[in-house]
Amino acid sequence: MNAPRLSPLQQTTALGGNDYWNDSCSVEELSYAVANGAVGATSNPTIVLAVLKKELAVWREPLLRIIEGHPAWTEVEVAWRLIEEMALKAAAVLQPIFEREQGRKGRISMQTNPTFYRDAEAIVAQAMHFHGLAPNIQVKIPATLAGITAIEEATYRGASVNATVCFTLPQSVAVAEAVERGLARRAGAGQETASLTPVCTIMIGRLDDWLKVIARKDGIVLTPGHLDWAGIAVIKKAYGLFQQRGYRARLLAAAYRHHLHWSELIGGDLVQTIPYEWQLLFNHSDIEVKKRMQNPVEPAVVEELCRKFADFRRAYDENGMSPKEFDRFGATVRTLRTFIGSYAELLACVRDFMLPDPDLRQ
Repeated sequence: MNAPRLSPLQQTTALGGNDYWNDSCSVEELSYAVANGAVGATSNPTIVLAVLKKELAVWREPLLRIIEGHPAWTEVEVAWRLIEEMALKAAAVLQPIFEREQGRKGRISMQTNPTFYRDAEAIVAQAMHFHGLAPNIQVKIPATLAGITAIEEATYRGASVNATVCFTLPQSVAVAEAVERGLARRAGAGQETASLTPVCTIMIGRLDDWLKVIARKDGIVLTPGHLDWAGIAVIKKAYGLFQQRGYRARLLAAAYRHHLHWSELIGGDLVQTIPYEWQLLFNHSDIEVKKRMQNPVEPAVVEELCRKFADFRRAYDENGMSPKEFDRFGATVRTLRTFIGSYAELLACVRDFMLPDPDLRQ
């Protein structure tokens, strides 16, 4: 009997190096992803809001139970308990992988409160709370000025971090160095480090998005398609540096906009966190699955992007920004505003369950 044909994403992981995660804490989506080779998952306020809306039939009763069981809680406390319950449900799906891989894979990433992006102490406190919820929790911390400090401290305290809101080479290097400092401090204190699996996300599609905003605003004319390579160029350069320097944080590609964000990274020792909709497209595509991570981005593409976009130069040059500039980088601002906006909308959704609008009663 012939063995069943592997899907393109299964073929990708079979080539070695790449791991892929489901870019959602939806159990329905995660189950599909795991069946196709996924070994992790992630969430953030935008994702949690989308899951609540899409799977309201699943989450209505748990949400009402939280509200009724804690009559003194505010909508903030109720929302965070809901976020935790979503994450723990996904963690349970991934637990067999976590056990099979002896803790190296099978984690769910939980994002700290996006409104804390300037407060390292608040980030660390919440990160360690998340870390204690289940053995296979990965904690998402933004690569802001305060976030870099929090990444080091959370690593030192034993949490596996996932740096998020990161788009550039300077940010990814700062994250990697913070992880190394945290691991060194932990080892110096006689604590084990082998169980930690730190990753550094580069939101490649969101860098492309930001440069396209600049191009429209400033009337910049480019060779068609070149802007689709900006994030890929940054992550490939970062990958070379991470490999050369032996950083223990692993790179993770996020924010998918087209198939190059998957196909150009095949064969690299990195994670790809792929939204469910893109998984379906990739698995039904005729894109050849072969190693391309080692292929450099065409020099003409990099040259044009460097020449026409100061913000690409800032993103592509290791010294293009100092940590004090991370919070004001265009892609950072846009993404933080999106996450904070989704968080506010999530609180509003919870409020609607706590205080139903009497004017909407039938």
